[in-house]
Amino acid sequence: MEFVLSELSEQVVTARAAKKPLMIRGGGTRLFYGEPLADDGSAGWLDLSVYHGVVGYEPSELVLTARAGTPLAEIEDLLASQGQMLAFEPPRFGAAGTLGGCVATGLSGPRRLAAGGLADFVLGTRLLNADGNILRFGGEVMKNVAGYDVSRLLAGSLGVLGALVEISIKVVPRPRCEATRVLELDEAGALRQCLLWRSRPIPVSATAWTPDETGGAGRLLIRLSGNESAVRQGQATIGGEALPDDQAQAFWLSLRDQSHVFFHQRPLWRLSLPPRVSVLGLGPTLHEWGGGLRWLAGDQDAAALRARVQALGGSACLYHRGGVSRDVATFHPLAAGVMQIHRRLKQEFDSSSVFNPRRLVPEF
Repeated sequence: MEFVLSELSEQVVTARAAKKPLMIRGGGTRLFYGEPLADDGSAGWLDLSVYHGVVGYEPSELVLTARAGTPLAEIEDLLASQGQMLAFEPPRFGAAGTLGGCVATGLSGPRRLAAGGLADFVLGTRLLNADGNILRFGGEVMKNVAGYDVSRLLAGSLGVLGALVEISIKVVPRPRCEATRVLELDEAGALRQCLLWRSRPIPVSATAWTPDETGGAGRLLIRLSGNESAVRQGQATIGGEALPDDQAQAFWLSLRDQSHVFFHQRPLWRLSLPPRVSVLGLGPTLHEWGGGLRWLAGDQDAAALRARVQALGGSACLYHRGGVSRDVATFHPLAAGVMQIHRRLKQEFDSSSVFNPRRLVPEF
């Protein structure tokens, strides 16, 4: 595999010399995310799917290291054989999804509510930079950072700073017991209940509110995870009806992998909001993370939506643009100070603008 890495490095050096940018890809399942790809043929492709395989796995240490092109399915099968898992339940978008793409996009699934986001579990990385060199950041333990925690900075960077070629990630044991309860509630009632449960010692690992066909009433699903006694007590506190295990597993998988029918709608907005924010009333909505993540379907005035969400302390991402004009940015506009930090980072890591031009923000 070192020969493959050498070839990738040579490709970067050649592209830089020719002043031809490179778009990074692994399994190609996440290319929809971010600013639209240039369709003028001006950029080449750096294919990291050829650089794959688990480098090291220590179940007793809860650490796995793998090359960027390693399929997530392969990693999760290995973890499952040891009774472990990826805590943040990343969406996979099909069998071709890779670890590199997972970390580069920084997306987390339903369990983020309880476990934390993807960046919290990245321990170390190896990065192919614009000079064709391999840089190493972090390591394989939680407390190994002196100075800036660059590994976590790379999570969600969409490859604009360089190509992730290897990642060390913290894994966790699978819960001993899980159960899902269902309550018939409208949107406002679901948000109130989720806020109430946050203040109680209930082992909630995921929530989701889905509207009915009319968009009025709906269902709140609550997943409980932990030891048997904690889950049993949590079910008694929450009430509602039990969802059979096979149906519960199918539902949470559809939410995690975004195969649920709600995600087929276009355009689709991804709103990050404080859970205390009440109903927005802007169209068909699905909630996750106790109301902290809200999916909004349908046409919107982008500027008005973002102004309102920002005033509430959140941000709005145009997750699937459908027919929305390329003039509308994918991600919520950054404050001037934050944009300046992004510019400086881009200058330090990729001053020649070799990697993923315009994928994160149109300005670079």
